[in-house]
Amino acid sequence: MLWSKSFITTLKEMPQEAETLSHQLMLRAGLIRMLLAGIYSYLPLGYRVLARVEEVIRQEMDACGANELLLPALQPLDLWKKSGRDELMGEVMIRFTDRRGRDLCLGPTHEEVVTELVKNCVSSYKQLPRLLYQVQTKFRDEIRPRFGLIRACEFIMKDAYSFDRNEEGLDRNYQLMFEAYKRIFARCGLRVLTTKADPGVMGGEVSHEFMVPASNGEDAVLVCEECDHAKVYTEEGKEKCPNCNTLLKKINAIEIGHIFKLGTKYSSALGAQFSDSDGQLKPLRMGCYGIGVSRLIPTIIEQNHDAEGIIWPKEVSPFKATVVALDITDSKIIQAAGEIYAELTQRNIDTLFDERDERAGVKFKDADLVGIPVRVVVGRKNILYNKIEVIHRRSKETLVVERKGVPDAVADMLRTME
Repeated sequence: MLWSKSFITTLKEMPQEAETLSHQLMLRAGLIRMLLAGIYSYLPLGYRVLARVEEVIRQEMDACGANELLLPALQPLDLWKKSGRDELMGEVMIRFTDRRGRDLCLGPTHEEVVTELVKNCVSSYKQLPRLLYQVQTKFRDEIRPRFGLIRACEFIMKDAYSFDRNEEGLDRNYQLMFEAYKRIFARCGLRVLTTKADPGVMGGEVSHEFMVPASNGEDAVLVCEECDHAKVYTEEGKEKCPNCNTLLKKINAIEIGHIFKLGTKYSSALGAQFSDSDGQLKPLRMGCYGIGVSRLIPTIIEQNHDAEGIIWPKEVSPFKATVVALDITDSKIIQAAGEIYAELTQRNIDTLFDERDERAGVKFKDADLVGIPVRVVVGRKNILYNKIEVIHRRSKETLVVERKGVPDAVADMLRTME
């Protein structure tokens, strides 16, 4: 893709409305723009990152045998009344009456809807277990939207649901999702802590949160610096790690995933039953597994940046490489840069070509800000000797290679990256 033809709107100045570093960088790098408080548009670079994150999630969910579907964002309020959560969710739910007089809401989550769906499609133990997931927009009327995409009124989630005949099946699916979540977050370049948590309004008896240490995180956790043991922060005074007796340290964190053993909370309330092998009707045993997809983007930035800008992990970067032509009035530079761009594209290395008529300093600052993993610099000094610079964004390692060796050098550099 050519930079001059792309809708990349970087900002030189620090946005005043941004409270956190990740929010500042998302605005400055041209990933998002605010429409209203808590409501954002994804610009092309931000949307590409979102698509990469979703791709990682889908690959891991599919590898677990989960089936993707898409549930309605518009939901009948009657379902929420049956589960009792219409009152528990309170004013966070966006509710309205349509022209037919139906009481509806914009879905803040989908447990009721998916339970109703499976109730009408599954009747026998022979159809179990089932593992379903979706990537869907959720809506919550937050009292105080904050920190850009970290606490928004409209956001994207991956929510998965397991349906089993007994507790043993639920345990298996719960552990399957637990391990899949660890792989997803590792592929997104995140160091994650897991904590046992209060199920809250979701219900059930067992739940775990996946927390990312971040200075601006809204949640507090106690963590052992020796063995990474973590627990939800409680005001009980000083606590020690049960594994190594080290004093736990309080840190801020961002919750990016939460999984629950729901049991029969929703199936009993909505009458979702199946006929077991003995012919008896029993309620389905459910698990629920959520990831804040849009929230992952600022969280990744919180753990992957430097003073100059974002440093994208390879798997979620909007592009894998960028080719920077320093002086487009020089025919040798622009020809060599164009050829390298074409060669990288032919190698299936997704590449952004900066062929703008801008000063070198502007191009370097934008490249650092946007944070693409590998930068190829074509300048007058090196091109005279048929040499090209290949730069590692995270480590700043710079290789000066023969012109013909650039594609291999870029591929090798990407191969060794996280």
